[in-house]
Amino acid sequence: MARVQLVMSDEDRARFTHEARREGMSFSAWMRAAARDRLEARRAEPFASVAELEAFFRECDARKGEGREPDWDEHLRIIAESRSRGAADS
Repeated sequence: MARVQLVMSDEDRARFTHEARREGMSFSAWMRAAARDRLEARRAEPFASVAELEAFFRECDARKGEGREPDWDEHLRIIAESRSRGAADS
């Protein structure tokens, strides 16, 4: 197994260590998990061509269904109401 040394601020180390303990993990295990999560997040394949991108948006348009999309103020109101209740509508 390889050993890796890295340099970080004392503040970052304290924050990361605190989070690791909160999640029941060692600092090393938490750092490995964070690195894996970052790699997984970047695995999304970009569109290969403009045609593929346009096809994606056509598919999205076809799925939009009936009715209208709420405006931004409505979204914010729903978010605020959900937060005040502590959970999203089910």
